[in-house]
Amino acid sequence: MISRTQVGIVGAGPAGLMLGHLLHLAGIDSVILERQREEHVIERVRAGVLEQGTVDLMTDAGVGGRLAREGMRHRGLYVAFNRRRHHIDLAELTGGRTITIYGQNEVVRDLIAARRATGRPLHCDVSDVRLDDLTSTQPRIHFLDRGGTPRTLTCDFIAGCDGFHGVTRPSIPAPHLQAFERTYHFGWLGILASAAPSSDELVYSLHERGFALFSMRSAQVTRLYLQCAPDEDLAAWSDDRIWSELRARLSTDDGWRPNEGTITQRGVTGMRSFVVEPMRYHRVFLAGDAAHIVPPTGAKGLNLAMADVKRLASALETFYRGGSAAALDAYSDRGLRRTWRAQRFSWWMTSMLHRSESDTAFDYRRQLADLEYLVSSRAAMTSLAENYVGTPFE
Repeated sequence: MISRTQVGIVGAGPAGLMLGHLLHLAGIDSVILERQREEHVIERVRAGVLEQGTVDLMTDAGVGGRLAREGMRHRGLYVAFNRRRHHIDLAELTGGRTITIYGQNEVVRDLIAARRATGRPLHCDVSDVRLDDLTSTQPRIHFLDRGGTPRTLTCDFIAGCDGFHGVTRPSIPAPHLQAFERTYHFGWLGILASAAPSSDELVYSLHERGFALFSMRSAQVTRLYLQCAPDEDLAAWSDDRIWSELRARLSTDDGWRPNEGTITQRGVTGMRSFVVEPMRYHRVFLAGDAAHIVPPTGAKGLNLAMADVKRLASALETFYRGGSAAALDAYSDRGLRRTWRAQRFSWWMTSMLHRSESDTAFDYRRQLADLEYLVSSRAAMTSLAENYVGTPFE
């Protein structure tokens, strides 16, 4: 079975779904392929901090209704160390820009509903996805649909939005890509708990025992993270141990501590920094985690992906409306500039707030000095705020 589309999109995460929706609004046909079941795509828990640019993009694209009603807009955040919390007013330091807490799975839920409403193809639970003819003007995607029927999709362009472990990037001949990578010797043990958030904004904490983060998903659900080994055995972490460690790392002398409740989800996420250059090969374009991974400390992953697909959708619209490929030719360079800025910020946040096995007392004192400077200098706080809320999307 052979079919044709203008843009074949591999991956139905936020990047692929948003790209498909933006193309639909521009009158450009697309087909989205996803190897996981739709239920799995919706329910997997990921980041939940949206930059102002992502919020604006969803609003302008007509998929921000539930976000506007249920998203938790934060004007600032807390940095904690030496058992004290220090507030950083993001909005005041950036001319009103803020962040919004809204789970990535909720973004996906909204975008899938929008895709279904358009009637344009979204194929989940596909397998054996392969790409070929990548140097031609009609690259192809081969796959088995959920019923096992072989299908071939002929495209004008292919967008690889299928994540770090997807098939698109490995389909590009290795000599044409250069990868830059840094691995970290720690990960995050993350939990969801049925407990009302005890803070109105996020709390990033440095403790001698390691990093901890207080976040939330709704008025009834708290999201919390603990620095741990990247290969941590979850079986060794009972509920009592998790709460005990969270209390130790997060509690402050003003009496604040996270509310506790039933833990409904838990998992360990390894941390890495990764960038591939360029983000394009002929008519194949990489976006989101297929092109770059950042440590979650700076909350940049989802937002980088949204900036990518906005830029790509605009470039494709320019091409189809006037025949100019200039914006497509600039896609990678413009994306890499934003990516490396996000990498620098994420690395800085990570190194300032995490403890390493090789760290000495000197290193811990240096981190404390870095944090003391941060919370006492308007210039330093402004730098953090500008990076955290994100620069406007192009």
